[in-house]
Amino acid sequence: MLQDDPKDKDIKKEKEDSSIQPDPETLGPDPEEHMKGPVSSIIRKIGEKAEENDEKDQAEEEEEKND
Repeated sequence: MLQDDPKDKDIKKEKEDSSIQPDPETLGPDPEEHMKGPVSSIIRKIGEKAEENDEKDQAEEEEEKND
């Protein structure tokens, strides 16, 4: 029979009781959409442009397949 190491329990408890918590805006499936600031804005714009380019590429590929 294996016993739990008491040191592991102390570490888990310390993490739960930590006074430093993550920002609510960084929680969730797409935290970058809710972040604010110059770097986040630039990264978001780059991502949007990349998605637009992907959509254009897919549309062009579909047109080539249909020709």
